[in-house]
Amino acid sequence: MSRARGPLERCVFGGGVALFPADGLYGLACDPTRPDAIDRIHRIKGRDDGKPSAVMYFSPLAMREIVSALGPRTRDALGALLPGPVTLVVANPQRRYPLACREDPERLGLRLIEGPLAGAACAIFQTSANPAGEPAPASFAEVDPAIVAAVDLAIDGGELAGLPSTVVDITGIERHEPVRILREGALAAAEVLRAVPQHG
Repeated sequence: MSRARGPLERCVFGGGVALFPADGLYGLACDPTRPDAIDRIHRIKGRDDGKPSAVMYFSPLAMREIVSALGPRTRDALGALLPGPVTLVVANPQRRYPLACREDPERLGLRLIEGPLAGAACAIFQTSANPAGEPAPASFAEVDPAIVAAVDLAIDGGELAGLPSTVVDITGIERHEPVRILREGALAAAEVLRAVPQHG
């Protein structure tokens, strides 16, 4: 018997936009294959800054298809760091989720998090739930009321950690290149480097 879809899955699969609690900050979510929903997120935020966004998962099973196309060192790095407060930028020669990749479709940010939405079977395009230029909210109460009013689903997850994910570039790991920390966040760079063997 198949599992009934939860509210987030119904919203995303239906083409809607959701406000949801990630692990550190509140985010906006939609189907990463739907340009209309992604354009709507940009309108809600007030600006399309042109930056790539991560594709987030809440279940390792939901990641199986994309993980199966990755190289063995890349998969090992994912296994060492996910789930967790990390965005891993991986080589994406199949050009999966180009709407999230933006100008560089052969690089894709991946996230897998735990928390109240763990087990949801949808992949989501995710970005922070703040108007352009404003701080990202760490609690539901801090979310701009205009954003709450503009989404199809708003999930109150209470107070979060308040830190963004650490962004780690592992696109060269199959070529024995060292990982690169693009942004230090909730997971210290030293912890990342301890977890992932360096092949430089």
